[in-house]
Amino acid sequence: MTYALSDQLDMLAHQREDLDAERRRIQKAYCLAVLDHISAKVRRACPEAHYIGFAYHGTTRELGLLGVLGTENSPLSGLPWLWEVSDEQHRLAEFAAEIEADVQTALEPFDSPAWATVRRDSASEGNLWLVELPPPDRATRIAELVREHHPQATAVVVDGHSGGGRVITVIEGSAGDGTKSHAQGRWTGKCDDALARLVAQVFALPALADRHLVPTDSSHGPNGDTPSDRVRLMPLPPAP
Repeated sequence: MTYALSDQLDMLAHQREDLDAERRRIQKAYCLAVLDHISAKVRRACPEAHYIGFAYHGTTRELGLLGVLGTENSPLSGLPWLWEVSDEQHRLAEFAAEIEADVQTALEPFDSPAWATVRRDSASEGNLWLVELPPPDRATRIAELVREHHPQATAVVVDGHSGGGRVITVIEGSAGDGTKSHAQGRWTGKCDDALARLVAQVFALPALADRHLVPTDSSHGPNGDTPSDRVRLMPLPPAP
């Protein structure tokens, strides 16, 4: 009797762990989907938008919307404000409450992948944080970043490990005999960070993972190894 109860307890404990892991996976996907939704809405009203600016209060984990910013014209210039919440005549003003609520939702969990898109605005002396709007097409943006350094790239091998994501290997087309050449990624630290962030988001969003990731085998690893069970081949969209 005691043995049977112990088995039942172990079984339920494993089921609870599995359900909790599934809940966290769905929660991460939901956070990104919310961010995608509000980003599309912001871009429709303000196509030049690149960041949503907000004040963040760490003790309460609450934020206050400040506005929308564009991107730098040069490395020495600051980010231009495209809309500030005090401007009630701008098209974005009618969505202010929705923007604030959606950013709050996207960043609510400590482990939300949306946090990887957030940085402090070092050029501001105030409490200004920036959430970068995700690209409308992550696969296309990944291809652009990879081809800046590997122009002949046709696919990448990616790892969606629990800490995020990364590009393991770049596949640079086919040789004359039909074989494909593999290369280690060669890019800047900034590019590597952007790729890791985007790859993690592709893994986190089921619709994108199903569309862009295909199973691979250990032969695609940099040394014929498999760093994790989440290694996938990601064919890159054709270059324009």
